[in-house]
Amino acid sequence: MAEIIQRDGTWAFDGSTVRITPGLHRSVPLLRQTYGEIAVPLEAVAGVVYEPERKRGRLRLRLREGADPLLQATGGRLPDAADPYRLSVAIDRSGVAEYVAEEIRHALLIEQIPKEPAREYLLPGPPVPVSVRSSDGTVSFDGTRVRIDWSDTSDRVKRATGPRIIGLPDLVQVEWLPNSGYEDGFLRFVTRDSVFSKLPPEKDPFALDLWGSARRDLLTALVATAVMARLPHPSVRTGELARGDPPRLLSAPGDSIPPQGPGTSQQVPQAPQVPPQDIHDVLLRRLRELGELHRDGVLTDDEFATTKAAVLRDF
Repeated sequence: MAEIIQRDGTWAFDGSTVRITPGLHRSVPLLRQTYGEIAVPLEAVAGVVYEPERKRGRLRLRLREGADPLLQATGGRLPDAADPYRLSVAIDRSGVAEYVAEEIRHALLIEQIPKEPAREYLLPGPPVPVSVRSSDGTVSFDGTRVRIDWSDTSDRVKRATGPRIIGLPDLVQVEWLPNSGYEDGFLRFVTRDSVFSKLPPEKDPFALDLWGSARRDLLTALVATAVMARLPHPSVRTGELARGDPPRLLSAPGDSIPPQGPGTSQQVPQAPQVPPQDIHDVLLRRLRELGELHRDGVLTDDEFATTKAAVLRDF
């Protein structure tokens, strides 16, 4: 067992798995603490390096492309400190860090782990259900559908459309960008109907505009990752979309929903039943609000058409 324990976290390697546990110190980013322990199988590792500096060094684990839904969802955009595959090491523990890195490199050589991109996710991502409250609203994912409930500070267009519920089969892609400094971020759920939408995140009813606490808004990456882990893997997604095939949804370890296939059934949570008259009233009210926003010049013609289509599709 090769192990290094630091204030930033702990890495333990038993020859087949790198077990990464975040530290509990307040300097450890909330995203890493919330994500919790990550067990990285050796077959998902592409390499490891220790980077010494004057006062503090860093251990970095490099994963194979396509092996981890977290890295796939965040696209290398996580702030350095929030990267769970990085460990800050005190300079007097550099020898231990080098030993851990050498043990992992030796195992990669012995096991002849390939370096080419993985054709399936080798890590499961965060368990579901997962829910995060962000600056623009609360986003939840239960393994079968995404739900967005807008906050009081959300744009009037979004509040007029009401809560957004997106079934997993309707999703094509998840796009995520963290907010930093004076730049807003976003979490966008791209569906087959909205794939060509050009609405900005603050008006897009399929996107969360991230403009508040960067520390807390980073947690939306957990939802993006949980959804990404259940979408078709990137190695097969392009071919399916080109052929027009429906996406083959995936299940992750810990899900209570079995994979679809012959002889299996899937229990999908049903939305509460609403009397037809109430649905009609809600629809008319939302369409009326959108019409007023359009007349007042808040919505352009394209924005009004896209948002109206989204409201009608929900009903």
